Amino acid sequence: MTACAIETAAEDDDREGHREGYRDGAGPGGADWPTGFTITANGAYAARLAGAGDALYVERWTLDGPEPYAVPLPLDQPEEPGTRLLPLADGRVLVARRVDGRRNTFSLLYPTGPATGELQLGAVEAPGSEHLVLLPPSPDGICAYAMCVGPETTTLWLVAGGAFGPEQVAEVRGRCTGGVWLDRTGRMLALDRRLGDGPVKAVAVDLERGGEVTPLLQITEESNDRLLLADPDSGLLLIRSDAPSPGHDRLGWGVLGSLLPVRFPECLRLDDAAVTPFAVQPGQVLMPESCSVALRIDAAGGSWVGVWQPSARRLGHLAAPAGWLAGAGLWTAGGVLRLPYVTAGAPCGLADMEAPPEPEPEPPVTVPAVVEKPRVCRPVPLQQAPLTDRRPAG
Repeated sequence: MTACAIETAAEDDDREGHREGYRDGAGPGGADWPTGFTITANGAYAARLAGAGDALYVERWTLDGPEPYAVPLPLDQPEEPGTRLLPLADGRVLVARRVDGRRNTFSLLYPTGPATGELQLGAVEAPGSEHLVLLPPSPDGICAYAMCVGPETTTLWLVAGGAFGPEQVAEVRGRCTGGVWLDRTGRMLALDRRLGDGPVKAVAVDLERGGEVTPLLQITEESNDRLLLADPDSGLLLIRSDAPSPGHDRLGWGVLGSLLPVRFPECLRLDDAAVTPFAVQPGQVLMPESCSVALRIDAAGGSWVGVWQPSARRLGHLAAPAGWLAGAGLWTAGGVLRLPYVTAGAPCGLADMEAPPEPEPEPPVTVPAVVEKPRVCRPVPLQQAPLTDRRPAG
């Protein structure tokens, strides 16, 4: 599974009410990706805004070759800082631009020799479109979806991959945030939904059935239960919830479709540090306990990478490469973590890192047994033998 640097819908209640939860889970509103670096579901391409100041442009990365390389996709006009990007599996990059604060336009950029080609797709203007966000890249690599969060409902839009430009594909009651794909086809989407003043609960939305909604997470009736990441191969779910400690979010894990309870490992709870999962190892079919999980750890002293498996009882720590695009990365099926970075000497770098080995279990402490010397019976002279408690023979 790859990490997606996708911003989520702004929901003031969630953001203000869960600041304390950052140390144990992800950012507000589900998966909160701050880097602006987005990787396709198959790990072949990525996109980000490059440049500086008022000279921003789209940059596409190719990740599946022998060496990563970047292709700039500039247009006549520089991009705004709030421009949102999403790469597709065919190498094109979806660009979403907000116009006049509410209207959102969409286009596809692609290289055409020395120039950049642009295909206009259309626009979305709907209730909540001022808070429109792009959902993580679809597993099929062809379609792209966006979400508009209105006062009472949330609408989902197919903005690329359709036949007639952007079209609404679902309307979900309540205010939704997050966005995690649950399958490899791009049909089942998990959202974190709040109904009225109630708690946040993750739900599954079936995009092939008009947005049919089914409950996904409900640890307790009053807990806020959000889904951060999911791996369709193993069924592993990474969850953020305040069920074990009301008012304080914890990071936990479960298995999709399992009746076992969600577990909240103590090793994922760090004092004075925010722990955010951003990538899960794919290919571990039906073996969720064996999946490696990469986590971004943010503390006052900086950011680094944590590596953890559900079967382990400890959290490994790795130093991030210089210039790491924090919060972005992907696992290979073989267990290699690939982290993108940008420095003056390496404008397009990809560092391969392996999880630290599990420490050998400490041998049990044994105390040598005290062996007493056998007692030797010393013959006693008859005149010294005790005569008490004697019974006459017969």
